[in-house]
Amino acid sequence: MVILSLNCGSSSAKYQVYDWDNKDVLCVGVVERIGQDISDLTHERQGSEKYKESFSCPNHTIAVKKIISTIVSDKTGVIKDVSEISAVGHRVLHGGELFKKSALVTDEVVEKLKTIIPLGPLHMPANIGGIEAARTVMPNIPHAIIVDTAWHQTMPEEAYMYAVPYSWYEDYNVRRYGFHGTSHLYCAKRAALLLGKKNSETNVIICHIGNGASVCAVKNGICIDTSMGLTPLEGLVMGTRSGDMDPAIMPYIMNNTGMSAADMDTMLNKKSGLYGICGLSDRRDVAKKAEEGDLKAKLAIKMECHRLKKYIGAYAALLGRVDALVFTAGVGEMSPLIRKGATSELDILGIKLDEYKNSICMCRNAELEISTDDSKVKIFVIPTDEELVMTEDAYALMNNTYNIHTNFHYSFEDKNYVNKARARGLIKDLEKNPELSRIIVNK
Repeated sequence: MVILSLNCGSSSAKYQVYDWDNKDVLCVGVVERIGQDISDLTHERQGSEKYKESFSCPNHTIAVKKIISTIVSDKTGVIKDVSEISAVGHRVLHGGELFKKSALVTDEVVEKLKTIIPLGPLHMPANIGGIEAARTVMPNIPHAIIVDTAWHQTMPEEAYMYAVPYSWYEDYNVRRYGFHGTSHLYCAKRAALLLGKKNSETNVIICHIGNGASVCAVKNGICIDTSMGLTPLEGLVMGTRSGDMDPAIMPYIMNNTGMSAADMDTMLNKKSGLYGICGLSDRRDVAKKAEEGDLKAKLAIKMECHRLKKYIGAYAALLGRVDALVFTAGVGEMSPLIRKGATSELDILGIKLDEYKNSICMCRNAELEISTDDSKVKIFVIPTDEELVMTEDAYALMNNTYNIHTNFHYSFEDKNYVNKARARGLIKDLEKNPELSRIIVNK
């Protein structure tokens, strides 16, 4: 049995093909630059070199058709026929107040998703377009939506409500929703396993740091607060997003420059954050510039770490007891610099980073511990696996066994769970860096 997961962005379509019976990833890939003159496909299958191809791809329907032809091709395929796909899981940014858990796709579900577009205008059209394209190409199999906001639905109202007129919530659904939910779910449950605790007894702070970034406070296994809000703009300093700021800045700048609301939205989402400070958004580029002495790059790093540290401290206060601090996603998993800056001088909270362990911790194929031996709070680096959450939700929905995460058991919650693809990758990582074996968490 094969499950396909799709994550369609405004100009890209990421995919993974998962062999459910053997619990293994058969291939992963992405179509990029959808809608441009020439689009690119990158396809990786088990035991083969990366396959790349450029082609004309004006829309997501063409992208999905290309993905299907690639995974069934004699040259690049991992299955013989599209009929081997049993279900498709689709990542959806925003569920609003309508979708508080994963759901099977119907025509009615698609129409409801369209009403949520104003809450996620940058992402939702592409998400919906991907669903419609996939249903057109694969009309006879179940499709499921896995909603980024679902994990955060356990927040109490004092956490998700804004101190604005209550009618804004009643009339326009203005509230905190939170994002990166599938990642936070995966990491929360893996952290509980690494700690040897039940989910219902585990308190963790999760820092999902990629180009977009968010922090989540997890108390007794459920989300009680998160840094992103109505949209993914609020919270941390990100690659191109501003994060928290005085809202009065917006009318002030608009009055002085003549910017429109759309101009301001673009500026805060695509031209702010690290990019706004130093002209670069990739942390590797920013770090390199900082090492070369660029003052704005240094400032950008300090600002990102300062904001992270503030959230960690605030969420420690909310939790009362913190069992672990978790770093995940591209930057969280691969940047010793950002992890060090975010945890410096947090001894008062019982959080002590081992600088040597942190310095060698650059690996996306193992769960690693980088806290000192006497740290009261464990510091874990957990490679996230949003695709696996999507796969398992889609499978469960297809078989009518799905439930909300507090009443549902994922395969990765088992002590004997092994990510086979990562196990293969770890062998190569250890050949390059044998020291990693010192910080791999023993389960």
